[in-house]
Amino acid sequence: MKKLLIVFIFFFSYTTYSQTVEEYYNNGFEKMKNGNYEGAIADYTKAIELDPNYADAYINRGIAKNKLENHSGAITDFTKAIELDPNYTYPYITRGWSKNILKDYYSAIADFNKAIELNPNDDDAYYNRGRSKHSLKDHSGAIADYTKAIELNPSSHSYNNRGDAREELGDLDDACSDWRKAANFGHTNAKKRVANQCN
Repeated sequence: MKKLLIVFIFFFSYTTYSQTVEEYYNNGFEKMKNGNYEGAIADYTKAIELDPNYADAYINRGIAKNKLENHSGAITDFTKAIELDPNYTYPYITRGWSKNILKDYYSAIADFNKAIELNPNDDDAYYNRGRSKHSLKDHSGAIADYTKAIELNPSSHSYNNRGDAREELGDLDDACSDWRKAANFGHTNAKKRVANQCN
């Protein structure tokens, strides 16, 4: 009986612990959705204190930090998530996105390359690598990445950005074609480009 009681206490404590971690995580998620990023960070921090190996909590805390423009802090969280699970694609993308914001484009490209290596069908990785190349004025490389992103998942942003890159290369006809497609998706800037620059 004593042995059974010890097992029960252990099981109950573990279950309570797990639920508490998930409660903090879920509360953080709800606060993120409502735009309460500071509150979300506090909840994700509590979840991490209870389970320091909770990669998703680091990722979401990093996203919340990005929303508050703490991009260096976000990179630290994404890096920790990668250390915990090096084969998880998403933190490479979010870390690369943060590096793009900080204009660390070459390092961002390295992260997107790794994400693509892990998942060659991740359209976000191609799209964001295209943005890095675009910022470095590698317009041909950017067009190739936007094109791959469109093949995987057509979106207004990929069409709009590919149009911008094509304009940079003097290819206004194809740029207008892309902007029209982006406008059909409801992209406001693309609609203005079509009205102002396309016949």
